[in-house]
Order: sequence, then C-alpha cells, then structure tokens
Amino acid sequence: MDQDNRGTPRRVHRLAAQAAVLPRSWAPRLSWDLSGGREWLARNLARESEQRRLFPWIAVCFGLGIVLFFQAEGSPALWAPLGAASLCAATGWRLRRNSVAVAVLIGLAALFAGFAAGVIRSRSVAAPALTRIMIVPVTGFIGAVEDRAGGKRLLLRVVTMKDVEEAERPRLVRVSLRKGEGLAAGQFIGGTARLLPPPQAAWPGGYDFARDAYFKGIGAVGSFTGEVRRLDPPTPPDGSLRLAALVDDARNTLTQRIAAAIGGSAGGVAAALVTGKRGLIDEPTNDVLRAAGIYHIVSISGLHMVLAAGTFFWLARTILSFFPRLVLLWPIKKIAAVAAMLGSTTYCIFSGSDVATERSLVMTLVMFGAILADRPALSIRNLSIAALIVLAREPEALVGPSFQMSFGAVAAMIAFVPLMQRDGVGSAPVTLVERGLVWFGRAGLGLLTTTLIASIATAPFAAYHFQTLNPYGLIGNALALPLVSLVVMPSAVLGVLAYPSASTGRSGS
Repeated sequence: MDQDNRGTPRRVHRLAAQAAVLPRSWAPRLSWDLSGGREWLARNLARESEQRRLFPWIAVCFGLGIVLFFQAEGSPALWAPLGAASLCAATGWRLRRNSVAVAVLIGLAALFAGFAAGVIRSRSVAAPALTRIMIVPVTGFIGAVEDRAGGKRLLLRVVTMKDVEEAERPRLVRVSLRKGEGLAAGQFIGGTARLLPPPQAAWPGGYDFARDAYFKGIGAVGSFTGEVRRLDPPTPPDGSLRLAALVDDARNTLTQRIAAAIGGSAGGVAAALVTGKRGLIDEPTNDVLRAAGIYHIVSISGLHMVLAAGTFFWLARTILSFFPRLVLLWPIKKIAAVAAMLGSTTYCIFSGSDVATERSLVMTLVMFGAILADRPALSIRNLSIAALIVLAREPEALVGPSFQMSFGAVAAMIAFVPLMQRDGVGSAPVTLVERGLVWFGRAGLGLLTTTLIASIATAPFAAYHFQTLNPYGLIGNALALPLVSLVVMPSAVLGVLAYPSASTGRSGS
C-alpha cells in the first residue's frame, strides 16, 4: 500500500511492487523494445529466405485468394484477378534484385491467381439446377450405383425431362429407390421421379450441400415414385460413361462379395475399407465409429492411399531385392516408386476417384516424385506443391473439412519430425531381445505421438465442421491404426490383386 498527496492509502500494482523491491537485474521489464522485435523479425525472415523456406507461403497466399473468391458476391469478372496477377509477376521480375519486393509481389500474384482459379472453376462446372420441387418423368444413363440398407441410390445422367427445357434441365441428378435389382452403371432407364433443388446450409456456416452439388454438377436430388424401367438408349454411351460403368460395376461386385463372405456389420465395414462403398454400414455402426474417432478409416482418402501406395512400394522393392544383379545395376528404389505411383493411380480409379481420393493421389504422387528426384519425400515444400496442384484443380476443396483436416494433420506431423529425430542417449541394445523391445517401444511411442499430433491438429476443424470432439479418438486410433496399417490394407491390396484369378477359378468350377 502507498499514500497519495492527501494521505489516502493507494493500492500499488503487484508487478510495479515487484519491480521496486527486486534488484534491477531481477525486476521484469515494463517497456517493449520494438526495435529489437524488428531486428528479430528481419533476422528470421533473412534466415528463412536463405534456407529457401518461403515457398510454402505461396500456397498460403493462393488459398487466401480462394477464400476471397468465396466471400465475393455475384459472379466476379475474370480479367481483374488475371490482370492483377500478371502485373504483380511482371513487376516482381522488374524488381528481381530487391528480395523483399520480389517476395511481396510473388505473394500478391499467388493471391490473385487463387482468386482467378476460383472464377475459372466455378464457370467450368456451371450447370442448370432445379429451382422448385417437381414430379416429372425422367430418362437417363446410370452413372453410379450405391447399395444402401433401404434400397439403392443412383447418379443419373439426364437425357430427357418432360416439360423442362434443355437450358433448365440438370445434367446430373441423384435419386434413390427402394427396389433396384438388376440395375447397374451404364444402363439407360426411365421413370417418374420427385425431384427438388439441392438443399442449402441448415444454419450459417453449416454444411452446404448445394455448394458441393454445384461443383459436382448435380442439379437435383430426389427419389423415384414408381416403377423404374430399362429402356433402349437413344445413342450409345460415350467412353467416359463406359469407363465409369466398368469401374463402378467392379466396385459393387467386390463390395457384395466381401460383405457376403464376412456378413453383418463387420462385412459392411470390411467392404468399405477396400472399395469405399459405405452404403452397407448400418447407422448404429456409423455412430460407434464416429464416437471412437476412427470413422476416417472407412472413407477412401489420405490414409488408404498412403497405405496402398506404401504396400505397392514395399512389395515392388522386396521382389526386386531378390535379384542381386538388379540391386547392383538398377535403382530399385526408384523403380519401386514408379510401381507405387502406377498402383496408387489404379487404386484411385478403382475406388471411384472421389475428390478426397484424387487429392490424396496428388499428394502421394508428389511424394514419390520427390524420390525420383532424389529429394526428401516428406517435406513441407512437397506438401505445398501438392496443395497448389489440388487447389488449382479444385479450389472448392479449401472450404471443405477433408482438405483442411488432411493437410493440417500432415503439416503438423512434418513440423514435429525434427523434434523426434534427436540422437538417443545411452548404450545401444546388444541382444536380440533388447533390440526387439527397443523397436516395439519406439514404434509404440511413434504411433501414440503421431496420433496425438494428428488429433490435436484436426480437432479445431472437426469442432467447426461437425460440432463435435472425439475424446476417445487418441485411444481408438492408437488401437485401430496398427491393425489397419499392418494387416488390413496389405491384405486388401493382395486380395484385390488375387481377386480376378479367384473369380475366374470359381466361375470355371
């Protein structure tokens, strides 16, 4: 306590009292040294630039441009962002001797390029969409079939829609029906459907199905109200439809075979792990998987793509290592990387080529491309390149949970890798038992650490998009991921590779 001029006691702030009592070397500084902060910032920026670690900020600026596009109202013009990006690039080339100016201009050019990518993408996928509820006869080709507990769900490429002009007719509609025996992708069908516009977000900031449907070209959703008839197509299906039908029929056949062989809810989960078809999983099982924080294992995305590519890489390198001449004369690691790239691309096509799967494929190809170029496969630069490729192709992915959670988890683990690569302290293990214990200990610690990092990195996105947190996610992933990584996915890859010969043998018998 202190007194003012009139003798009234006055309360002294604890920090000021501490500064007055303690010695000068111990007292906390009460003023900010801004010049020191500027020097610290300039020194760190110079070090980042010297070590060429400013490149990831290009992807950040590109993403900011996409965010600005989605915040814009109406239909923005294309010439403005393209002109601004070109002007910034030309000015940066002009001022290339000034490193600070070049960095700022490159960032601005990436920002305007991201905005332009959003404009180009929105115009390229623009398609008519229904504006009111309709009950109308419709005909079209089946693009995909998904088996569900209550029937089937079809993705229909519309050919005719009664009393609807071609300029207002949706290209794709998603319809469901209770009975659909014998229906397969590529068939031409007709029936009366109750269609409605794709629903908007239920609350501000919530999941916007209409936005996702717009970028997928889906202009209406609904269900068939009567009998669905197979008809003779007016024209033969094009090549893309035939390829989509072939892939979808193979996925459905394999899904039914796995589900029938295992049976029950476990069969539906096993089929989803391999083919990505989740329609046979009942809702109670879905709730259990979500509560355990492991629902991502039944969605073909980054985890499946990495495990499948890793299995192809390991198999190819193991087989090649049995031939000493190849080991001595050929770069078997790069050959295995090429085999993994081809195998992961095939797996992406087989799994349906969804947005999340294609994004994971791009990341995987970039990582294996780094091996071909003798660069570290797992680095923040490669992650930035993958993000740029994905966002340039699908800018709408930035506002979705899949992109945010997958890239956030990978970025967090890449940032944590240097902390895990410390030299150990103590004597090295000598006996086989000691080596085994050390290996299991490191593997378990690494699994728990990476799971914890990924859970912390993805928790904010899960809380925002799904309004939920999974307190059991760390335990669930720690128990499930070793089984999925070491047993399920390698067995699934081997099973899919052996499936054609097995089916041939069965048919022959």
